[in-house]
Amino acid sequence: MQPISFDEAETYEPDDGWRRVAMAGSDRFSFEWFEKPPGHSSPMHDHENEQVCLVLQGELTVSTDDDRVTLGQYDSVHLDAWETHRVENTGEERAVGLDVFAPGRSFDFWTGRD
Repeated sequence: MQPISFDEAETYEPDDGWRRVAMAGSDRFSFEWFEKPPGHSSPMHDHENEQVCLVLQGELTVSTDDDRVTLGQYDSVHLDAWETHRVENTGEERAVGLDVFAPGRSFDFWTGRD
């Protein structure tokens, strides 16, 4: 067993108000808690990982090349590996969510980008 304390977990804060926290996981899957301020959007991107995004608080709009869906509290979406997408807080309050990735990944995905 390998417990991870939220307050001591690795964090990544690329933009003001956009924070990601690495939760328990492995090289086979990983969990990232995140928060986004109103109006914030990740860039369009893709990755080798399948992804499930679960909204815990607020509203998030997930866009792909072919579709767009707005998720409310406890709604989720599955994204295939290499599916180009972005996640945007289209609500008026802070959005909080949980991303699950398979295979697992580290914050190197973001920090190693050009």
